[in-house]
Amino acid sequence: MRHLLRITFSLLLTLPVLSAQEPHDHPAPEQLGTVSFANSCSPAVQEQFNRGVALLHSFAYGAAEKTFEEVAERDPRCAMAHWGIAMSYFHQLWDPPLAPGSVQSGQKEMQLAQQVGAGTERERQFITALGFIYQDAAVKPYATRAANYEVAMRDLALKNPKDVEAQVFYALALLANASPADKTHAKQKQAADILEPLFRENPQHPGIPHYLIHAYDNAELAQRGLAAATAYSQVAPSAPHALHMPSHIFTRLGLWDESIEANLAAQDAAHQQGDTGEELHAMDYLVYAYLQTGRDDDAAQVIQQLKSMPKLDLSNFKIAYAATAMPIRCAVERRRWADAASVVPPSGAPPHVVAIAVWARGLGFARGGQASQVQQQAAQLREIERQLRASGNLYWATQTGILLGEIEAWSAEADHRPEEAVAAMRAAADQEDTIEKLPVTPGPIIPAREQLGELLLEQNHPDLARKEFEAVLVSSPGRCGALQGMAHAAALSNP
Repeated sequence: MRHLLRITFSLLLTLPVLSAQEPHDHPAPEQLGTVSFANSCSPAVQEQFNRGVALLHSFAYGAAEKTFEEVAERDPRCAMAHWGIAMSYFHQLWDPPLAPGSVQSGQKEMQLAQQVGAGTERERQFITALGFIYQDAAVKPYATRAANYEVAMRDLALKNPKDVEAQVFYALALLANASPADKTHAKQKQAADILEPLFRENPQHPGIPHYLIHAYDNAELAQRGLAAATAYSQVAPSAPHALHMPSHIFTRLGLWDESIEANLAAQDAAHQQGDTGEELHAMDYLVYAYLQTGRDDDAAQVIQQLKSMPKLDLSNFKIAYAATAMPIRCAVERRRWADAASVVPPSGAPPHVVAIAVWARGLGFARGGQASQVQQQAAQLREIERQLRASGNLYWATQTGILLGEIEAWSAEADHRPEEAVAAMRAAADQEDTIEKLPVTPGPIIPAREQLGELLLEQNHPDLARKEFEAVLVSSPGRCGALQGMAHAAALSNP
């Protein structure tokens, strides 16, 4: 007879280090926090099942998959084990959230879950909800499937108001579907309203502070994220992702020393556990923080570490973005235009990563006295933008359009067309202000509005430039370029 059990599983034991199976993996840490997921599987697999859920909450997808596979092997009648395996393929906050190669595997697991049969109505709801992600994946847009999943998780949460896992997974669904264009952050606030009371009642649950950090990873709400940022690294101190996540809030608030400390720890842990994707992600945030504090030599040392890493899988967005962005940050933040112009677009990388490298070349040419070379880079960006729009990737198409506007503005300035230059850069800045960044990046390489301030300085309009730098510092406190721009504007205003 199958029993409905609730067993709290607190992973305070040293677990074996598992190699990352894909770039989104976060190998099993020594401490995962406390998770209690009621299920009707065999009592013998309860701790193992809870371990799998805890791994999901720290985005340790490869380790979670293995854990749920072991649960399914030990208890063939555990339908929720197949739900867990399919959840391990669903990376809701990453790009892409569902890799094409994993769709068929996920569909197979959902079929197995349905064949085995859910032990309770609640379990059936979990399985049905996830089924929307895989249903008709070849013909139905992901956004439609994700919206259906969110609605199903909302219904599950409403029917199980005291169920922590139902509430937490629903909050994650809300965050995953939050529009970057919604500057009111409606879904983030809705998720936070669910998670904050749970945080007080379940301080050792790994998913709650993790998802609160994501909810507050914007200029409007960042101050509210400090408690969660501090807590998550304490709940799962051996998890690279838990060590890194506080830096999302630290970056938003300009707490550079805290960000550096967090990402040094995350980089080391990820390296020790063989998690290349997470290691590079921490390194990118680390370079960003070093540059804001003027620690150029430390940033350069991270770039040397990058160069010494073995051949990277640049077809994966998370890896390609960090590996491409880091050296470009160093070049353009320090106005090394020759270095920027010599950037080689990464072969095999996603087009929206290639766009960053093309932009760097165009910026380097425009600002380094080779404006005649900019049009080729502009043409490449237009083509990338077209490709991204045609594929339905509207977010990165918009970002690529902003990059295009920036290099066209600097090209116009080099060609002595100052009014056209300001108009183009202001349009890029206004567009950038309407959308949020994604979790993969600490922010634009250089905010468009910061570039507008620099452009106005070059045209000897210090008072106008100061207003742009002030706006940058409201949305991105402590940005070194904006602070330097303010000082330069003050010097020009008071010779």
